[in-house]
Amino acid sequence: MSILFTRLSFYIALAGLLFAGSLVLRLSAQDPVPQPPYAPPLNPYAHAVAAAGLVEAQGENIALGVPVAGLVTAVYARVWDIVVQGQPLLQLDDRELQASLIGQRAAVKVAEVTAERLRGQLARLEKVADSRAITREELDTRRSDVQIAEAQLDAARAAVAQTEALVARLTVRAPRAATVLQVNTRAGEFVIPGAARAPMVLGDLTYLQIRADVDEQVAPRVKPGMTAIGYLKGDTKRPIKLEFVRIEPFVIPKTSLTGSSVERVDTRVLQIIYRFPRSETNPIYVGQQLDLYLEE
Repeated sequence: MSILFTRLSFYIALAGLLFAGSLVLRLSAQDPVPQPPYAPPLNPYAHAVAAAGLVEAQGENIALGVPVAGLVTAVYARVWDIVVQGQPLLQLDDRELQASLIGQRAAVKVAEVTAERLRGQLARLEKVADSRAITREELDTRRSDVQIAEAQLDAARAAVAQTEALVARLTVRAPRAATVLQVNTRAGEFVIPGAARAPMVLGDLTYLQIRADVDEQVAPRVKPGMTAIGYLKGDTKRPIKLEFVRIEPFVIPKTSLTGSSVERVDTRVLQIIYRFPRSETNPIYVGQQLDLYLEE
């Protein structure tokens, strides 16, 4: 009986040891590395400088600003609207200034009547032929009164013109012909100058341009007019032929990140600008990322 119990204990211990070993092997096994969702673009040149960038509207995007903080009372444009230079886009609350205009325009009328009355009095006195009827000092005083009244009239008109200019300033207009890319405000919202999120973004979509970042370590290899090919993120089969525009002659800290595990974020970059025509068959949108290869 004891021999049977000893054998049974041995087999149970052996089974427990085998189970523990298989559990350790299972827990220590690494999951297979998943395949990337899309193949990386292939370098079409034997020697090239690689860069990554963002799509912009031609001539850069316009982050519309407001002159003063205020309540938005009307939004005159929607996304995809094509606007012309000077077209109203936003209207800020101008009721306080309009109320001031009422009093200022009334003051102009009072000043006009006062100046006209004093001019008439001076004209009648100057027509008096008898010099004994009015002294020269009184005539000089009347002339001074007319000059003061005319100056007060000019000041009243200037106050009206100033307030009208402030009212016109509250209608935010398109600085140039463009397409509305984004609308970030609605009627009833409060906007402030210099906000991180512009109330409206405009851009000329006749052409699109790519602002690419080249790491400062390889920046000396970049030359004006270099031939370049671009690939959209996730699209490695349709290369985009790019036309050189310019090199920005100012190296800046890197802000546009691609998400690569080997990417350095503490470096500075040289920005280069290329452009390409907008295509309806292969739509590309402002803000998309492109991989660039510049032929050396």
